Amino acid sequence: MQYLYGPGRRNEHTDPHLVASWDGFAPDPGRDPQATLAQLRDVLDLHVVRYGPIKKHVYHRMVRADPSDRNLSDEEWADVARRIVAVAGIAPDGDPDGCRWIAVHHGDNHIHILATTVRADLTQARIRGDQFRAETELTEIERQYGLKDLSDTRTPEYRDAIPKRAKSGELRKAERLGQEETGRERLRTGVRRALAGAASEEEFLARLTAQGIQYDIRRKPSGDPSGYTFALAPVSDGEKPVWFSGSKLAADLTLPKIHGRFAVGVDEPPSNRMGDLVWSSTVRYRASTTIDRATATVDDAPWITQVTAVVSGAIEVLDTLALTSPVLSRKEINHAARALEYTAVAGTRAARAEVRAMRSAARELLYGGPSGGSGDEGAAAATVLCSLVLLAIVIAKWHAAQGHQRQAEAADAAAAHLRTAYGRHAGRPVALLDVRGRQLPEPVRDRQEAAVRQALPADQAARVLAEDGWAALAATLAEAEQAGHDSQALLTQVAGQRELASADSPAAVLTWRVRRNSRLPAPAPKATAEERRTRAARSRSATGRTITPAGTAAQPPRPPAPPAPETVRRTR
Repeated sequence: MQYLYGPGRRNEHTDPHLVASWDGFAPDPGRDPQATLAQLRDVLDLHVVRYGPIKKHVYHRMVRADPSDRNLSDEEWADVARRIVAVAGIAPDGDPDGCRWIAVHHGDNHIHILATTVRADLTQARIRGDQFRAETELTEIERQYGLKDLSDTRTPEYRDAIPKRAKSGELRKAERLGQEETGRERLRTGVRRALAGAASEEEFLARLTAQGIQYDIRRKPSGDPSGYTFALAPVSDGEKPVWFSGSKLAADLTLPKIHGRFAVGVDEPPSNRMGDLVWSSTVRYRASTTIDRATATVDDAPWITQVTAVVSGAIEVLDTLALTSPVLSRKEINHAARALEYTAVAGTRAARAEVRAMRSAARELLYGGPSGGSGDEGAAAATVLCSLVLLAIVIAKWHAAQGHQRQAEAADAAAAHLRTAYGRHAGRPVALLDVRGRQLPEPVRDRQEAAVRQALPADQAARVLAEDGWAALAATLAEAEQAGHDSQALLTQVAGQRELASADSPAAVLTWRVRRNSRLPAPAPKATAEERRTRAARSRSATGRTITPAGTAAQPPRPPAPPAPETVRRTR
């Protein structure tokens, strides 16, 4: 009660007062200057004192409206409180012996319900299963009051799928230490990054050790493994690690689910070949091709197991991209990965083919190593991010069609972060292509327009030609044509018949797919005569430098073998 009637932890409480109570006459220390917290405590505890010693006799529940909802009046909150305590078993309708309770409103469009669990007949209230009954009633309240429908968040499937939320103590600790994320959230991200693209348990555990994450493998009496527990390394002497089981981080981070990924296997990254682009660029182009196939799968009436696999694999791809991308886009990619965690589908086993394809792409990205943000590397980054934006949009569309409103919103949030990251890589090259496209001779521009109309359905072609991005696509098609490609054949090859219609900018999607498939270099401004002379002089003056022949990419070194795993066990 001191918290409910106090200023709050950040002085956020305004005008705390009762909106309802068990009999309507409870003292209100918020608005009655003669009433005290001690008086309110004593009347609430009346039956508890008569009952005698009892453990856990306080019932507390907060009921909050969505931030987008209107502010409810005190009378409306009172009705909400009475309905909740009735279905919870605290004070059933028509029961004169119900428990004593109050509902306090102190701002921010929510109330706190506080009750003691001893009834007037000196028996304990039967509240087992109150959470499910209260959620059912809240759904009805939302319908009657015209509030935002949150019923899809109250299903077992949703609760099992989303990452486990941090508790209030964890949030306060993070705030006290000035950390943006709680220890549970940072640990979950670290475990996911160690798992992304890992081919075996040994590699996974070695990556955990490299990050400073402690782990323990629980075992049955038979010696068989039964589960993982993880903990961040203590930051100060004397501090004990806080352990979380995999299931307390996320439903897909349990030992059976992780071992299931290893059982599917991954394709080892192929060796770099003569004529490839820079290694980190090459793996991004290949990953974008894999993502485009996954997008087509999700958009084409997929099995739920396929969606499960694509979402799981997309998180791994994003985690490896966050590890290997430049600072320019790293933070947004990480935010997209965390948002996509809330689009998972629970209770289903992922399709093996889709899991293997996406995890193999993640592994190859990891082997590709760090990437820059400009030139060919920047163009490759823009390509894979453009593919990921479209994948997130299609995942959101699938969830919306299933009535999964919260998962659809999470996928939209992931797409927004990816759009920001994409813009940071694509802005300059697209601007250059736009200028070139507007400067194309009219016959060339007309030829590319005809190719678009012949390769795409009429509605898609009209949309592409009306976009601002059409000039950049026209310049790309003209460039590919000069390199010996057929514009219409390229467009037919890269244009999906369904998922392209979901894109924010079909012209941008086609631009990057065409550049990827025809292996065009990154757009760059033409060098002036002075710049060409300077580059030639630098080239002649370079000594002791290995020159890679034109068209040949240097073989990147393979990552060193992971260190032997060292299991860090808690003291039992």
